[in-house]
Amino acid sequence: MCCAVALMMLTVQAHAESALEYFTDSTGKYAGPSLEDQLALMDTDHNGFADVFEVRAYLEKQHGKGYQKELLDKWESSAAGKSCSTPFAKQLYGDSTR
Repeated sequence: MCCAVALMMLTVQAHAESALEYFTDSTGKYAGPSLEDQLALMDTDHNGFADVFEVRAYLEKQHGKGYQKELLDKWESSAAGKSCSTPFAKQLYGDSTR
């Protein structure tokens, strides 16, 4: 059991190092996309922020339909006001653009 866990940790570490190497230049500085770049790609309606609906669309475009479905369903439910039973919740949390 201990060997299996150690092997798994080495595999995860090796994968992480290869991703880090992919996003670093020859001097060792990070050269990947910035958080601002990523958010700009998600913000399809160009209102200055990425809502959960835009985040889901972006992530599914990158990783395939159904990516992190349970988590994103929960977020969208909250954003649509479906997770709170108070009468005013839909006005506060609803997405008026949809």
